[in-house]
Amino acid sequence: MVLRGQPDEDAVLCTQSKTYAMKFVGTSNSVLLVPPANHSEYYENQLKNDSNSDEEKVVAPVLKVVSGNMELIETAPRLDKLKSLLSEKPYKLEEDDMGNLEENQESRIGLYNWNYLVDNIQASDKELLSGLQALSALEINGYWRLVDESYMDMILGMLLKNAVLNDWSLNALNEDEVVSTLESDGFPGVLARHCLNVYGNRVNECMPSFVWKLDEKRVCIHFARDILKGGKRKLESFMDEWKQKIPDGMHPTFDLVEGEVLTERLGVETWVRAFSVASLPSTPAERFSILFRERPKWEWKDLQPYIR
Repeated sequence: MVLRGQPDEDAVLCTQSKTYAMKFVGTSNSVLLVPPANHSEYYENQLKNDSNSDEEKVVAPVLKVVSGNMELIETAPRLDKLKSLLSEKPYKLEEDDMGNLEENQESRIGLYNWNYLVDNIQASDKELLSGLQALSALEINGYWRLVDESYMDMILGMLLKNAVLNDWSLNALNEDEVVSTLESDGFPGVLARHCLNVYGNRVNECMPSFVWKLDEKRVCIHFARDILKGGKRKLESFMDEWKQKIPDGMHPTFDLVEGEVLTERLGVETWVRAFSVASLPSTPAERFSILFRERPKWEWKDLQPYIR
């Protein structure tokens, strides 16, 4: 167990897998802390004096008066800071030389390794690792990085083009073949594998070479976000472009982007815009504050994806 937190934060206690908030609870009665009988100075003095008086009162020194105790309450890991740190310097296309970090001190500014994150994020090791996975972060040269969205779009786009050229099934992508092909297109192997991990799922763990299946929801969300980066769109226009971008065999439906977009009626037309649950803080009070600044009134079906 370890206590984690900076001087300006409320400390939490972390085990390997859980995080606990700490709260001081006062008691009506004071508790006196005394040492064990055979460890007190009085006991040692009695031995020296060789006193055999049975009538002599037993006394013990009071080390501390305790007016309460610390109560532990299991709490969610505080991971908002993690996204903020990793967003300082996402990995971009320009960083084609992945081996220069150790030689260039300035290039390491804004980069954070595992030990730094453990010391600065209030979460257990297991929860921290889950948080990194949820953000689609990967470790490059010892530093945990987010990959720039435009770069990920390039890698995924090239993977889909190669799937058409080489007649690959999107439900059975051979990892070695995909990585080798993307490397020949100029992408680092670690990012080619990362692309499979972000947008796909392994379908055979036991074979010598892993086989991946692209996840329909993740791919559809990626292209929906890409379309809405330029601002809100008419629903019909958005759906038409979305269907054109999605690879054959996948079926974009509006329920796939639940928690990613909001719709609003302007006259007779319906508009859609990006509003991702991933952008909201994890603290309930802060999340509700942002939600109701966004909309004074919510229908339950619209609100539910942002609070469950």
